Amino acid sequence: MLRLDQLVKQYKTGDIALKTISLEIPDGQVMALIGPSGAGKSTLIRCVNRLVEPTSGTVHLNDLELTSLNQVQLRKARRRMGMIFQEYALVERLSVMENVLSGRLGYVGFWRSYFRKFPQSDIDEAFRLLERVGLDQMCDKRADELSGGQRQRVGICRALIQNPELLLVDEPTASLDPKTSRQIMRLICELCAERNLSAIINIHDVMLAQMFAQRIVGLQLGEIVYDGPPNGMTPNVLTQIYGEEDWEATIEAVDEDDAGDTLDEEPPAKVVTGRGPHIDRDRLAGMT
Repeated sequence: MLRLDQLVKQYKTGDIALKTISLEIPDGQVMALIGPSGAGKSTLIRCVNRLVEPTSGTVHLNDLELTSLNQVQLRKARRRMGMIFQEYALVERLSVMENVLSGRLGYVGFWRSYFRKFPQSDIDEAFRLLERVGLDQMCDKRADELSGGQRQRVGICRALIQNPELLLVDEPTASLDPKTSRQIMRLICELCAERNLSAIINIHDVMLAQMFAQRIVGLQLGEIVYDGPPNGMTPNVLTQIYGEEDWEATIEAVDEDDAGDTLDEEPPAKVVTGRGPHIDRDRLAGMT
C-alpha cells in the first residue's frame, strides 16, 4: 500500500503546488490522477519517489517511510518504484534489450553496470517481458527505430524489470494516437492486475481514465476535489475539476465504448469541496 499523509509542496517562490494531500492506494489498485495543467499532478508523482522534495508530510510505501530516507537509502528504495515517462526516456542509440536491462542498474555493481554486464537471470526476465508486450522480435533494434507505442512498451518493460511494488506513470499516452493510447493503457492495467501492482497514472485524457482506471482522483490547484470510481464523473464533478464546459459529450462517448475495456469499479465516490529482425542471442550472451 502507498500512503500519503498531509503532503505539501511549496516552492521557494511561495507557490503552493500541493496542499495537504492525503491518499491511500491499496496493492493492485490502478488510480488515475486527473486535473488541468498546473493542478499538481506531476508534482504529486515526483514527490512520491522524491524527484521533487516535499515541503512537509509523509509518504509510506508499505513498511517504508520514503520521506525520512537519506540519499543512499533513497537510491535503494527507488528500486521498489518503477516509473514510466511521457517522453519514454530511452537511450536512443542503445538496443531495446539494453534499454530494458537499464532498469536493473540499481541492482548490479558499478563496474558491471558500466560495462552493461548483466546476470543471465536478468536477460531471461527481459526476454519474458518483451514477449509479454509483443516486442520479443525487436530486442536488437535501436530505440530510435521504434514507433511511439513501441517505445512506450520498452519503457513499461524497463519499469517492470525492477520488480517494483508501485508504478508511477506520467502521461503515458500524451504523444500517442488514440488507438495506441488505448492499447498502452490496457496493457498497463493488465500488467498491474497480473502482478498485484499499485499504480498512479497522471493522465489528461478523461475518457481514458474513465475507461481503464479503477479509481479517479481529481486535483484542482493542488487540492483533491474528487476521489472515487469512474462512474462518478458527472458533469458537475468535471466542471469542479476543469471549469465550465459541455461535459455531457465526454460522458456519452465513454458510455458508448466497449464495456470490456473497463476494470472493476470501486466503492462510491468522495467529492471533496473547497510486437521483426533477427535476435542475436550470442551477442546478448556477452552481457553476462
